[in-house]
Formats: sequence, C-alpha cells, structure tokens
Amino acid sequence: MLRSDREPVLAGALNGKIAFARMIQGIDVNPETAAPLFLDFRDVQVATASYLRESVFSFKSYLRLTDSKFYAVAANVNESVYDEFQMVADAKNDAILSCQLSEDGHVFDIGLVGKLDPKQQITFDLVNRLREADANTLKERFGETEKTTAWNNRLAGLAARGLIREFSKGRAKYYRPVVEVGNNGR
Repeated sequence: MLRSDREPVLAGALNGKIAFARMIQGIDVNPETAAPLFLDFRDVQVATASYLRESVFSFKSYLRLTDSKFYAVAANVNESVYDEFQMVADAKNDAILSCQLSEDGHVFDIGLVGKLDPKQQITFDLVNRLREADANTLKERFGETEKTTAWNNRLAGLAARGLIREFSKGRAKYYRPVVEVGNNGR
C-alpha cells in the first residue's frame, strides 16, 4: 500500500508530478503474481483534479506500460476527492478502481470511478461476477451474437487499462478481478 502524501490537501499539477515520482520510487519489487496496489487517501480531505491527473492516473498508466504486476486502486477516497477523480476520469475517458480498505487490510465497497462503454461495462461486470473468465466462456454463456474475438478485444482492453488482471493457463488467456472483497493487497 502506498499512502498519500499524508497532507489533508493535495493540489496542483507540479505537486502531482512530484507525487508520481515518489510513487515510482515506492515500488521496491514487482510481485510474482498480479496484485492490487492500494493508493490510500484515508487522511486526504481535498485533492484537485490536476494533482490526481499527474499523480494517480499517470502512475496507473505507468504500471500498465511497464508490465508491472501491480494494479493501482484508489482506497479510502472521500466524496469530494471522488468527485475530482470522476472529473479526471471523464476528461481522460478513463477509469480507475476504488475501494474502502480497513486498517487491517480488508477490502470492501469496490467500485469503478469513470465510465466504460456499455459492452466494456458488461464485460467488466461479468469478470467480477464470475471471478475468472476467458473470451470463449463469455461467448458461450453470454454472447450468442458476439464473436469470441469481440469478447477477447474487450477483455484485453480492460486489462490494458488496469481494470482487470490477465494471466495465462498454457496458451489461453484468462482474466480475474483486480480486487476482491476481503483481498489484502500491498
């Protein structure tokens, strides 16, 4: 888990870039398997959109571009900070996972900040409901009019955005939720 800057107010693009650099430095090792990396906003009362864009959303993109096994999840975000996250997500046409995280590391109230197109939202919801899915399974169970390729493209797109995690079983690719209720992350 990475804690926010422990300041009640996080503001400004420059401060966001500094926080982004600290987040990168805060990763000491890449885990062996995919894992959520909780960005804890517990003590933050206000965070501006410019700060979040330059820190959290840049970090989320960095993790995916470097093929990290960490997946950024905004934890313990209050309502005003959530609104700023939503503003950035809308402007970037992006989304980020959010949750509440107890002091002892248990996850609850998992959600998505931002919007997905309707078909991606259905795919995201199915992966989270099934806890594990691949394109063939989704086609067979839910996509009578959809081709396997369409399901595969949506799954790969969600994984590239850090909203689900991808893993292999032999030559096949499977997908799981990044965060599950009760999941303890880093």
